Amino acid sequence: MTDVTHDLELGPVGQEIVFENDRVRVWHIRLAPGERQPLHRHDHPYLVVAIEGAKNVVQTVDGTRIDADEPTGGVVYRDPGAVHMLTNVGETTYLARLVELK
Repeated sequence: MTDVTHDLELGPVGQEIVFENDRVRVWHIRLAPGERQPLHRHDHPYLVVAIEGAKNVVQTVDGTRIDADEPTGGVVYRDPGAVHMLTNVGETTYLARLVELK
């Protein structure tokens, strides 16, 4: 199987690391309406905690589009390996903490 991300320039998982130790890394993510997080890869399993929810769309590296409505207070778990970008297609600012489990 060919690694389609080999030649891609990937961005960070979030805008800022707000906490890190030997077991977890916590990222701050904020997307205004219409704003997009760059293409990035998740190397660890992770939780996303929506502090201010929004209507988001995940676009995978292979072109798959996934609607990802994230309500305020919602929590989701994801396995590692995903390469995607996230776009806020709603009318509210999206604010979340992404917790990577090392």
